[in-house]
Amino acid sequence: MHIAMVGSGYVGLVSGACFADFGHWVTCVDVDAGKLERLRDGVMPIYEPGLEELVRTNMEAGRLDFTTDLAAAVGKADVVFIAVGTPSRRGDGHADLSYVHAAAADIARALEGFTVIVTKSTVPVGSGDDVERIIGETNPDADFVVVSNPEFLREGAAIEDFKRPDRIVVGLEDERARPVMEEVYRPLYLNQAPLMFTGRRTAELIKYAANAFLAMKITFINEMADLCEKAGGDVQAVARGIGLDKRIGPKFLNAGPGYGGSCFPKDTLALVKTGQEYDAPLRLIEATVAVNENRKRAMGRKVIAACGGSVRGKRIGILGLTFKPNTDDMRDAPSIAIIQALRDAGAEIRAYDPEGMDMAKSLIEGLECAADAYDLANNADCLVLVTEWNQFRSLDLGRIRALMATPCFVDLRNVYRATEMEKAGIAYTPIGQGAQTQNQILHMDAAQ
Repeated sequence: MHIAMVGSGYVGLVSGACFADFGHWVTCVDVDAGKLERLRDGVMPIYEPGLEELVRTNMEAGRLDFTTDLAAAVGKADVVFIAVGTPSRRGDGHADLSYVHAAAADIARALEGFTVIVTKSTVPVGSGDDVERIIGETNPDADFVVVSNPEFLREGAAIEDFKRPDRIVVGLEDERARPVMEEVYRPLYLNQAPLMFTGRRTAELIKYAANAFLAMKITFINEMADLCEKAGGDVQAVARGIGLDKRIGPKFLNAGPGYGGSCFPKDTLALVKTGQEYDAPLRLIEATVAVNENRKRAMGRKVIAACGGSVRGKRIGILGLTFKPNTDDMRDAPSIAIIQALRDAGAEIRAYDPEGMDMAKSLIEGLECAADAYDLANNADCLVLVTEWNQFRSLDLGRIRALMATPCFVDLRNVYRATEMEKAGIAYTPIGQGAQTQNQILHMDAAQ
């Protein structure tokens, strides 16, 4: 099939490359000519494991192309995907649909013959109706249907998620779209991926409901971590104890500094606004948003407490800047709020991240970066592990101790054990463990 992917950002580029790998003919459309030229040269605009090779292979095979000519791409397409950004709108938190609406109008003017228009962008319920109306008003003679097909890609594992999905949700109101979408995803049938057809509005709600539920799960275990610290419990054991219940499951129960990234912050906020618009307030999501925002700054206060109550004039090293490992995405990353809180308290900040430092420098004014984790530790008064990159999981703690001015380590991802740090002579502060629990762990490990 011929597919036009309008938008070559994270979702559009990954989806386009994967569809091409399935054997479809895919043209990715973008207004940024320089970006497309770099893509043709093999330079990816984002860091995503495996993406560079996937794009190169399918370009060489002639199945993947990039253009600024939307009319040409849409005119020959059987299916047109809208994969443009829907950031939070300034001032009110609603999803900004201006790019989606503009894409719909441009697509309408270029349609030739029956075409399925697929909204891949994350959009509030009812947005498909708007896209259908805009196309119909712009081109009354167009023969088209509008479908919702939300994405469920995890940054850092997007290609695997696309090729081996838990489910594929397709929302439609016109049955003519069903065989077309079945053909688009036919290569996945070998993996027995469940293709779920619903109404269009239901599909739009599924995307937001999924992200909001996962955000709530993260926020729940973070609040349990706070309780564990006060009551003498161990949040990792609590998470394991409840995660073994098949009704709950273990995923998204890792306590940390709060969620960030391109999806959860904006999607939870947009869902809250949607609930308010429909007079169906979503109190749990409202609380999730508020608790998560407060938690990021609270992690700064946690570091200050670990440093004896003051960080004024102290050198703090931040291990990891991106909101999660295996991406260069800094959008709403907890590190931003943590660094600001520490700077406000008078700390001197240095940071190291394997992929996110260039992006971080554009967002955090005057950020000084280190060459690696050991350079970061040199003469530092405290190291704070914010993002659990694999290369941070097996640091030479003896070397770290020797380099630091003061042996203090705050582990906001619970990567290490208290016994490891004690053996290295480093004062250790994890997440979700009260002093009583840390002593119990030390004694148990010593007994073993």
